[in-house]
Amino acid sequence: MATRVRGSGLIGEMAAEFAGTMILILIGVGVVAQVVAGGALTDPKGGLGGHDSIAWAWGLGVTLGVYVAARLSGAHLNPAVTLTLAAFRGFPMKKILPYWVAQFLGAFVAALIVRWNYTEILGHADPGHTIKTQTVFSTLPGNGSLTAGIHEWGAFRDQVIGTAILLMLVLAVTDVLNTPPGANLGAFIVGLIVVAIGMAYGADAGYAINPARDLGPRLASYITGYGTAWRDQWGNLYWWVPIVGPLIGGLVGGTVYKVFVGRFLPTAEPEPAGRVPRSKPEPEV
Repeated sequence: MATRVRGSGLIGEMAAEFAGTMILILIGVGVVAQVVAGGALTDPKGGLGGHDSIAWAWGLGVTLGVYVAARLSGAHLNPAVTLTLAAFRGFPMKKILPYWVAQFLGAFVAALIVRWNYTEILGHADPGHTIKTQTVFSTLPGNGSLTAGIHEWGAFRDQVIGTAILLMLVLAVTDVLNTPPGANLGAFIVGLIVVAIGMAYGADAGYAINPARDLGPRLASYITGYGTAWRDQWGNLYWWVPIVGPLIGGLVGGTVYKVFVGRFLPTAEPEPAGRVPRSKPEPEV
């Protein structure tokens, strides 16, 4: 008698989104803590890695988070991904809010763990818990620089563009009618997409490109001593930028993919990778 496998249901999907997003933030926020706070203690010029190590760790965090959650929930790990998939890939609208809640909670709990683990180092590097180490948890215009000249609307533009690139590419590599990566490599390729965006679009606003990634850790930092967590280095309310910008950017990226690529693809699955398409049937032997 065969064993009956029950579907995970919405609770299982939310649990997977929580776990996958938690892994993403444990690695992503953890590496920023190591570079920003740990580096400040060991080497005033940086120490313990730099921007490239941050970009690679965030990408690996995405890859590993996707491998954790993909079977149960599809591993969105990002409210902008969930919204875009609902708009362009038929993801049920009624699941958007539950997925968002699970993603936010996963990011929030992960950030609390990082904050707890790096308590001593953060305290020594920045006793007042100021903007100096706020970037460990959440993004700021110009990564907190007072000389970069980036303010809210410049950062907003950056978040729309960065997330549009992310979702255009995510839709491309997950489209079975296109040429998706095989051998279960989709998660790895999505991680590389995040690495590329981090290396190319990290200066203006820290490439949050994920509302849960920013809001969850921002709240965690606020309740653990970062009193200015909701504002930027000039005192302006900033928390909305890495939430609204990515949600709009995801829809922009989805639209671009659909208009320029998706609508021109065949309506049936293409030939398997490596097989030369045939224009006419081979003769029977």
